[in-house]
Amino acid sequence: MSLLRSLRVFLVARTGSHSAGSLLRQSPQPRHTLHAGPRLSASASRKELLMKLRRNTGYSFVNCKKALETCGGDLKQAEIWLHKQAQKEGWSKAAKLQGRKTKEGLIGLLQEGNTTVLVEVNCETDFVSRNLKFQQLVQQVALGTMMYCQSLKDQLSTYSKVRWLTSVILALWKAEAGGSLEGFLNSSELSGLPAGPDRDGSLKDQLALAIGKLGENMTLKRAAWVKVPSGFYVGSYVHGAMQSPSLHNLVLGKYGALVICETSEQKTNLEDIGRRLGQHVVGMAPLSVGSLDDEPGGEAETKMLSQPYLLDPSITLGQYVQPQGVSVVDFVRFECGEGEEAAETE
Repeated sequence: MSLLRSLRVFLVARTGSHSAGSLLRQSPQPRHTLHAGPRLSASASRKELLMKLRRNTGYSFVNCKKALETCGGDLKQAEIWLHKQAQKEGWSKAAKLQGRKTKEGLIGLLQEGNTTVLVEVNCETDFVSRNLKFQQLVQQVALGTMMYCQSLKDQLSTYSKVRWLTSVILALWKAEAGGSLEGFLNSSELSGLPAGPDRDGSLKDQLALAIGKLGENMTLKRAAWVKVPSGFYVGSYVHGAMQSPSLHNLVLGKYGALVICETSEQKTNLEDIGRRLGQHVVGMAPLSVGSLDDEPGGEAETKMLSQPYLLDPSITLGQYVQPQGVSVVDFVRFECGEGEEAAETE
């Protein structure tokens, strides 16, 4: 029996009524036709989720892909997982970087209504201080401090002056019945504040996230907050000021000053006067307000009102202020990296 005949007999036996010829003439059906659409759709969906997670978090594609795989494609859970992982890495990096000097950074000044806050966040290099992620950290610290200040229930009717002991960390403050104006938060107190309505955890957690992303040692150094009742005004100035990328009333820079003034009437030029007084505090670095009766020279050179006025050294600051109809009550001055040299010497 020929090979061809044997093949025909075998095929007929296997297929019954179908002829071997018809079977041989049939074209094989493509196996992927029915599944091509869904597979492509699923692939596109995964890619879209990956891109969205990347946009939302700013983390690498590799980490975003791992997050989606770990969380079964759940975008919200993937974001939470990424933040937790970054926080763990941040804590690990923070432990390794602890002790490295943080002389650079930014001062942040935020004003809302009768409340003003001044914060300082430090990093190792000026390069990182110009990074958007670092500036967002400063913004979060300012917002956290503002929320803390606004949560205090004291009714303001008078001024309670803070007595500043050092320009770095320590301060004593007091409150009279029915009045509360200034407060000061050191590094530990600042770190423990809630991060804000759109962030989980504390400001210390936000710091860990930033360290994990930027890889430099950072510190939440200090914050001051001021609330004023009617009849008072807070002048402000930030040297080398730049606006926050996403918060219009937050100003960032290397030096910042708040000057608390009392005025008997509302003046249209109060903002300009406050800015000039803030410039003087930043430039002349007084240690106390002093009084209009202080004579210039000697120890009075450290008293604000008896110092030569920064913008017109031919007169004292007191001589500039007196005709303006305002009284300087107190001031706060922050200089970025201030105190680091003294700490090194000790």
